[in-house]
Amino acid sequence: MSSEVISTTPYKTDTRDLRINGERLWQSLMDLAQIGATPKGGCCRLTLTDLDKQGRDLVISWGKAAGLSVEIDQIGNVFMRRPGRNNTLPPIVAGSHIDTQPTGGKFDGNFGVLSALEVIRTLNDNAIETEAPVEMVFWTNEEGSRFVPVMMGSGVFAGIFPLEVAYAATDTEGKTVEEELLRIGYAGEARPGQHPIGAYFEAHIEQGPILEDQDITIGVVQAVLGIRWYDCIVTGMESHAGPTPMAMRQDALQVSTRIMQEVIAIANASAPHGRGTVGMVQVHPNSRNVVPGSVKFSIDFRNMTDAAVDEMDAALKTFIQQLAGETGLNIELKLVSHYPAAPFHPECKEAVRRAAQQLGYSHMDIVSGAGHDAVYMSMLAPTGMIFIPCKDGISHNEIEYSSPEQVAAGANVLLHAMLESAGVATR
Repeated sequence: MSSEVISTTPYKTDTRDLRINGERLWQSLMDLAQIGATPKGGCCRLTLTDLDKQGRDLVISWGKAAGLSVEIDQIGNVFMRRPGRNNTLPPIVAGSHIDTQPTGGKFDGNFGVLSALEVIRTLNDNAIETEAPVEMVFWTNEEGSRFVPVMMGSGVFAGIFPLEVAYAATDTEGKTVEEELLRIGYAGEARPGQHPIGAYFEAHIEQGPILEDQDITIGVVQAVLGIRWYDCIVTGMESHAGPTPMAMRQDALQVSTRIMQEVIAIANASAPHGRGTVGMVQVHPNSRNVVPGSVKFSIDFRNMTDAAVDEMDAALKTFIQQLAGETGLNIELKLVSHYPAAPFHPECKEAVRRAAQQLGYSHMDIVSGAGHDAVYMSMLAPTGMIFIPCKDGISHNEIEYSSPEQVAAGANVLLHAMLESAGVATR
């Protein structure tokens, strides 16, 4: 664990050649990963457990060593501030989360938090004063693996979930969020949502294969895809598989498979950002020699804009209506969950792009198919995300990996995007 103080040497104003300390950032990632380390090289640090407390304590100790002040709100979100020349300006904030999946990796969320810390350490090392304050944050319970809903801390902060509802959420043992926050000492006093944010940046591993496949260093994230989840129930009639002629069957599974294929066709027609998935299928009575009488299956639609998801939704409903008329079977489509698309702010996206260009990194526009705390921040302040590749696109897995070079590149882009947003003070 390093000990740092803000430099008292004269402030620099030329930051074009500024780079983060890649070795220090990598070591911080590896040190944090030791808390909750798993035998396969991953990390299990579930929200509000004793291991989460240890991780929080360690990151806060690093922030204090870098001269940062600390604020904890009532849902346990932690903000750490480096003052600017003009502290009446809202801070430029970067961060993510440090809770993990039960069989999680070292990089998901953690990279975003520790790259924000490394940005601040680099500003200290190089005696750079920003015009606006600069902050790092880590949000409570992004993963949702112990308590639901997911992205709880940022959701409460953004007013999506009432604090009381989040407090009442329970784990499998009946322990509540409120009880566990108090137990580990992270029920702060600040009211969520009252902390100002001038702009928010989140650096993250892609959690998908595109950047690696294209051999691209930086993803300029355009948006987080909007999501619609449905349950589709097709009702026919069970009958004996031998005596029942094909033309006289009311086969719920065969009708269901036509809808499943249409889900994929609709997604393919919505390229490049459309996604369509059937991930769960329940067949009744699920017997080898019985024509299926009913089938329930999930449908997952995603796209870059809500309008694009609306088009996918309309196409699906039209197909189902026609199919029901053709087959005579009852087909019920229920919307069970809806997450709006989260387009990111043009100025933040351009700040990320300019940083990548200035640093000489290959880059491309990309979308996020997974949710992040940046989704809720985009509702409150200008927001941008930076993606770096992860090996084979694998995440939420103990073998999750990004290289030291990729990690450093993402943090360098974060540094320059934040500097552009915060401004470099002149004297």
